[in-house]
Amino acid sequence: MDVEVIIYGLVNGMTFVLMAVGFSFVYGISRLPNFAHGALYVVTGFITWSFINKAGLPYWLSVSLSILIVSLIGMAIYQFLLIRVRGMPISEIIVSFAVALGILEGLRLQGFGGFKGFIGPGYVLPPMVDRVVVTDWLTIDWQRLLIIAAGLLILGLMWLFTHYHKLGLALRAMAQHERAALMLGINSDRMANVALAIGSALSGFAAVVIMPLGNINCESGYSVLTHAIAVCVIGGLGSWMGTVIAALTLGMATTVMSALGGTMWNNVLVFGLIILILIARPSGLFGQQKELEERV
Repeated sequence: MDVEVIIYGLVNGMTFVLMAVGFSFVYGISRLPNFAHGALYVVTGFITWSFINKAGLPYWLSVSLSILIVSLIGMAIYQFLLIRVRGMPISEIIVSFAVALGILEGLRLQGFGGFKGFIGPGYVLPPMVDRVVVTDWLTIDWQRLLIIAAGLLILGLMWLFTHYHKLGLALRAMAQHERAALMLGINSDRMANVALAIGSALSGFAAVVIMPLGNINCESGYSVLTHAIAVCVIGGLGSWMGTVIAALTLGMATTVMSALGGTMWNNVLVFGLIILILIARPSGLFGQQKELEERV
């Protein structure tokens, strides 16, 4: 395995981390499976593009406003919809996925779908750093290197936030034992609302970092959601360690698979790993959920 495969595997791994970290955070705190995660990813890209190309705002201001807006959308989804079905897992999935379908297919019906799912010709976010590194053993653009840095930055900031900030400690308490947190006066719905806001912001952050490598398209919403679920299922729902390890493993595995047999086998590899993990360890590699001990 040469250096280029290792570096691109790390890039793909950090891409999976950025896609999955918001979904994992929301589920870990509130046990809410936010199936609107991928749709919020696409919405962030479209809003950012609109701010840059229609409103003429500077790039970094457009990115910041887009992430803020998507964070507020996440809060609204919980406050007006998910709060009414919280505690009913099937209803939570149906409601959040219905929101995702409404957003993505609504964009498509308004003429933003294109023939191949693209939101339109020229709907592309510019790279944050438009440079390429060329050496004797590696050729890679700065945007991909930025993905690695962004992934490490998010993981570091989230660790500091959940270990040293008062709100982060309250979220950790809710994740560890909701009933005990309630006895200490922590408002469960408020924490779930905050978790949805942060998770949505993380989805938006992933969009503005990853989307410059391709087009803004409706199908990427479904792809991001399935990849986030795959990472979380393999690593263990609600486990940060599991999410990171599963994401890096999938990233390296898909890169090696692409180098050997082409990208057509990547989805087979991802979903094959899900099946194997569910057979061998239903709670995931580092899952905290109680495993089925007996069958009736």
